[in-house]
Amino acid sequence: MYNVGAFFRTADGAGAEHLYLSGITARPPKKQLAKTALGAEERVAWTGTDDPVKTVLDLQARGYEIAAIETTAHAIDIFDWHPRFPVCVLFGHEVEGLESSLLGICDTHVRIPMLGLKHSLNVATAGAVIMYELLRKYRDLSITR
Repeated sequence: MYNVGAFFRTADGAGAEHLYLSGITARPPKKQLAKTALGAEERVAWTGTDDPVKTVLDLQARGYEIAAIETTAHAIDIFDWHPRFPVCVLFGHEVEGLESSLLGICDTHVRIPMLGLKHSLNVATAGAVIMYELLRKYRDLSITR
């Protein structure tokens, strides 16, 4: 629940428009979630979904690029990724990752480079890295237009 609260707080700080929560992901109101969200769970729009595949397909139909944040064989480095906005990024279970049904419908797979002994970050930390890199890339696009 603390990770979910951290996602809300980061989403608020980076200006994300919406969070979609599925699977075993905690949903507000929860005391532990609120502890790390610090009120962001009341500011950031969110939807609980029991059918994440349908939600992703709906977003794709609306023109969103769907990016799995996952270390797969064909994942591209976050710094080489040129996202097509609007973007929806998917984060999976910290140990098991994203379900294959979701991985298969994503437009791209993106990885965060890991130079140490560990091969992944805490999911909330990965969320912060991705959201702020997307913000940076979005701002760069706005400047060049």
